Amino acid sequence: MRKGEQTRQEIIRKAAPLFNQRGYEGAALSDLMKATGLEKGGIYRHFESKQQLAAEAFDYAWKLAMDTRFEATEGISGSVNRLKQIVRNFRDRRAGLVAGGCPLLNTGVDSDDGNPQLREKARRALSSWLERLQTIIEEGQRRGEIPGDVDASELATLIISTLEESQMVSRLQRQDDPRNSACHHLEEYLETKVRAKESKRRAEKS
Repeated sequence: MRKGEQTRQEIIRKAAPLFNQRGYEGAALSDLMKATGLEKGGIYRHFESKQQLAAEAFDYAWKLAMDTRFEATEGISGSVNRLKQIVRNFRDRRAGLVAGGCPLLNTGVDSDDGNPQLREKARRALSSWLERLQTIIEEGQRRGEIPGDVDASELATLIISTLEESQMVSRLQRQDDPRNSACHHLEEYLETKVRAKESKRRAEKS
């Protein structure tokens, strides 16, 4: 990687926590200069605008979040088991994420009315997460692990809504109990309401 690209990536890495914690408007240029150790010209040598930097900082933060949420799931057999691992990852694997909480929730709320470009970024990120969960659910249906009458889109939406809303409540209350309780409920729901009965019997016999 060339030096210019290394500098650019370092700016994104250092700017991401500011945008994730303070939002687009709250992250002042002076804050970005302090965080990166660069003057205004040094930052804008690599980015056309603050908007572009914010968008790429979101992409960086969201990739970290998604990689963490799906970590260690590829080697797990059984679609319900994979979904349960994603729930556990959301609850337990928090180290190494960009400071400030979920970038999807933060950016979606921050940009709801005043920043359509960032709002579109958040909308596409949500769509990508929904699609990945739906793929796992539909694969489970093809294998007989999840009943065919389960609506994959609705289940994916339920999982994400429960996780994101519990994270918001945990942040407001400054305690982990709401998130932990929601994750425990989702794990039970996936086991008792989503896993196909035949698949459950096979698992109990093995």
